[in-house]
Order: sequence, then C-alpha cells, then structure tokens
Amino acid sequence: MAFSLLNPPPSRIALGAPVPPLPNPSFLFSQPRFPPLHIALLLRSPPPRRVQSSSTPPSPTTTEGNPTPPASREEAVAQARSCLTTALRKPLNNTLPARKLKKQQRQPRFRAEIPVVDDSPGSLVRLAFDVFSGLGVSRKGSPAKLLLVWPSSEEMELAVREFKNWGDSSSALAHAQLDSVPPDALGSCDAAVFLAPGRAQVEKLRAAVNALDPKPAVLFNPAWSFEVEEEGGFGGVAKGFVGSFNVVYSFMGLEVKGLLSKKKGVLLRCVEGGRFGGDSWVLMVEEEDEEAPEFKVVSRLKRRPTIGEVENMMYNLMVANSPVTKSARFLRELVSNVTGRKGKQ
Repeated sequence: MAFSLLNPPPSRIALGAPVPPLPNPSFLFSQPRFPPLHIALLLRSPPPRRVQSSSTPPSPTTTEGNPTPPASREEAVAQARSCLTTALRKPLNNTLPARKLKKQQRQPRFRAEIPVVDDSPGSLVRLAFDVFSGLGVSRKGSPAKLLLVWPSSEEMELAVREFKNWGDSSSALAHAQLDSVPPDALGSCDAAVFLAPGRAQVEKLRAAVNALDPKPAVLFNPAWSFEVEEEGGFGGVAKGFVGSFNVVYSFMGLEVKGLLSKKKGVLLRCVEGGRFGGDSWVLMVEEEDEEAPEFKVVSRLKRRPTIGEVENMMYNLMVANSPVTKSARFLRELVSNVTGRKGKQ
C-alpha cells in the first residue's frame, strides 16, 4: 500500500497587477520543506470535482454547510485569504485595552497551511504574495500593516524585489528576517506573519512572537511536519508554544494505493467565523462509480489526525468497498439464503 499527496493542477491568480508565472508552472500541493518520509508527491488531471457546483465565486463551502475542497491553486488561496481575513478582523479592531484582557486572550495566534510547488525561495515568495498582498484586513478604517517575517535573508531580499515587480507598492506590507527582527518593525506593525520557519528556528520564533504580544501572530506553512510535533520533536516550552496557534486553514490532497484499486481523498480544515464545518478536521473521499466524481464527507475529527491515522481510515474505506470484499459479502448472503438462516429472527 502506498500513501501519496494528491493535488490539483496549476492556475494563474490575478491580484491587482498581473503576476508573472514562476519558472516552474507545475502546481503540487506538497508540504513545504517537509522530509520525504513515506509520502510521494503526485499530480493528477483532471482536478478533483467540488462537492457541489456553483456559479458563485470560490467559497470554502457549499450552501448546505459541507466544506468544499479547492479544485485549483486559485481556490485554495482564496479560501485561505477568507479564513485569515475573518480571523484577524476581530482582534485588529478590538476596542478593549490589552491590559484588561485575560492573559490567555491577549495574543491571537493563527496558523494556515497551503503547500507550495517546491521548497525553492521563489515558490514561497509567490505564494506569500498571492495570500497576503491586498489581504483586505483593516484596523480602524485603514489597511492593517502586516509584517512578513522570512526564514532567511535570501527569501526576504527576493520578496522585497519581487513584490515590487509584481505590483505591490503599498505601505501595508513590510519585510523582516527571523534571525534579526528589528524591535521597531514589531512595534510599528498591526500583525506579523511568520513564513515557513524551520524547526531549528523555533526559539527565535517564540522570542519574536512574545515581543509582538499582544498583537496577532500568524504562522504560515511551518517547515516541519505535524508528525514532528506529535512524536516529541519539540519539548517543554517549545511544544506548548507551537501548539498555541489555532489552525484556521489547512488543505492536503491524499491518495491511498492498494493492490487492485486506489482511493483519492482530501483532509481539510476551513474555519471562517465558526461556520463551514466549525472547528472540525474534515476527511473527504471521492465517490466511486460516477461519471462526474464528487467528494463526500466521511469523517469529522475534533483534533488534527496524523498521516498514519488518515492513511488507516482511507485504507479501511478502500478495503470495505473493494470488489473482493463485496464478492465475499455476496457469497455469505448466498450461503445464508441456501441454508435458510437469513431472515430468521
């Protein structure tokens, strides 16, 4: 059995001025900078169908409350932007002084994950531009000032150059490097976004987030797997700190391969004001035996599942619906009918 990440093909996004394509146009929803582990990356065409078609702009959900997996990179970015905007709106416009808030409420911490094409600086910079340029959050009627904190000087320098080339000339975005975040940059921003920090940078990340308090902090595409968090990759204070960020958006395409069949699925968390599936992690699988396959919700989970747990759930679904299993069920029913045992009370 093989377990893979499955993702939709590329699509261009126009936010403000036209944005030139990256050298590599392929779009793979893979976890950024994650170690390879046992996961292979795949690209499939055509893209997964949404739960319900609609003529309205991309939305995180259907009208019936079922979450809608993104069918393209553009939709994933739109969903993440919507969730982040909703999450940041209230704390940025809270009129209650920070000193009067309870200690556990003083600093809102959010987390969002949209895997990038690859682990190159250009892919991260392009994704950050698409998500955070012109995000639309305001503070007291004016555009909120966001500080984008990059994991390396190389990525920061590339971001400063490319953001300007791609048409972002506003003063609402500033840039800094995680290893040396200027105190005045933290003091002058309304919220900070920490992009793809590495596992070795967690202590520097914690120091910067604490210095930002009580302003909102966003952890975007951390460069470690969730398994690292679950398996003791962080200890003590660091583990509690990493776990203090509330995931408002996360998307992962999945595929389990067996001997005779395969099963496509999606693990999605999309929180927008408590709606659209609430705080659940939703596992969806592609319906079989249909001309136009759609994704069906098969499980809602209170906590984030590990890759191993998702793999087991999808594998069990695949086994339950395999031709071999169905044949065995038919034979058991046939034997029951012949012997007269079926239907007896």
